Amino acid sequence: MDGLSFTVRPGVVTGLLGPNGAGKSTTMRLMLGLDTGEGSTTFDGVRYAELGSPAGTVGSLLDAGAVHPARSTHHHLRMVAAGAGLPDRRVRDVLSLVGLDGVRHCRTGRLSLGMRQRLGLATALLGDPEYLILDEPANGLDPEGVRWMRRLLVGLAEEGRVVLVSSHLLSEMVTLAGDLVVIGRGRLIAAQPVEEFVAAHSRSEVVVRTDRSDELAALLRQEGAQAWADESDSLIVTGVDAECVGAVAARHQLVVRELCTRRSSLEDAFLAATAERTRFRGTAA
Repeated sequence: MDGLSFTVRPGVVTGLLGPNGAGKSTTMRLMLGLDTGEGSTTFDGVRYAELGSPAGTVGSLLDAGAVHPARSTHHHLRMVAAGAGLPDRRVRDVLSLVGLDGVRHCRTGRLSLGMRQRLGLATALLGDPEYLILDEPANGLDPEGVRWMRRLLVGLAEEGRVVLVSSHLLSEMVTLAGDLVVIGRGRLIAAQPVEEFVAAHSRSEVVVRTDRSDELAALLRQEGAQAWADESDSLIVTGVDAECVGAVAARHQLVVRELCTRRSSLEDAFLAATAERTRFRGTAA
């Protein structure tokens, strides 16, 4: 990591994004003191190692497989609760919350990846913490599980908690996160709300279909726009908005069959922002 610094605010889910090898998992390990570095992370002004009740302040899920395969889900949580000085009733509460009541006596080694993710989240929530740090929590979940996870995390954030979630599923981040922290090769690329990130690292263009596209393109260039035909013979226009394109066409009595604004997605913005910070690239076959 290289001078990485950011603040995660309460009330919204913050997504931690970056290409493979960007340092997302390392960042989370550093925050919890599992790796050592020159910087520090504070939770309401206090470092993790100095917290009086760590489990009651910070809950984390970094590796869903970090459980003893011979222990049942119930006994795993009881062990963690006992070590943190938490009452047994919290075990029952979180098992119910994450939907694992039916496998409370099942050995963790027999759980699917998605069920282990639920168990990891239950472990993180045992102390009813104010802060949550979750590394790829939706990994292995089925579509219903992903939706459930999204609703749960958004609900926890809306209660005023601080929720930091890493993910490689950009489509999921669109509906989950309110803020983004984007890193590449250990350096900060952006830390801002999702809408601002997309606006800063993407573009919008007007798509128009007309039988007289060459004539319309020439007229639009006189207005200072850039216009070119794509592979589907639609005219792609930048530099002016759809209202201007429609007005030019109407003024010159050009029949328009389609007119819309096409905006870049979070994926487009992410790829543009991290283009120079991607460490591992494949080549087309």
